[in-house]
Amino acid sequence: MFTRSAIFEGVIHPGKEDAFFDIIENSLLPIWRRMPNVTDVRLFRPVAQDDGTPDIILVQQIDYPTRAAIDEALSSHIRDEAVAASEPLGDLYDGRHYHFVYEKLTT
Repeated sequence: MFTRSAIFEGVIHPGKEDAFFDIIENSLLPIWRRMPNVTDVRLFRPVAQDDGTPDIILVQQIDYPTRAAIDEALSSHIRDEAVAASEPLGDLYDGRHYHFVYEKLTT
């Protein structure tokens, strides 16, 4: 199994927390679940962190059976929908988001 993860790093603008998470949960999550080959989607909102670490707003994880399945999902028109739906987030936080692909090593 492979997991593609998005890390949203930064700080949500004061008073915009509900709007940010509304877009994540009600606009993006349904799209992410419709991506080709997805077996699971998980969202994590940090509640504590070590001193000196970057501010993380959200960690998103999407599981796929193979690396090729990830490539197929990333080239799909549904990914284009997700990119468009995520654009309003840029007005709600200062920061960036980036991705990692992980291979599961344990059972």
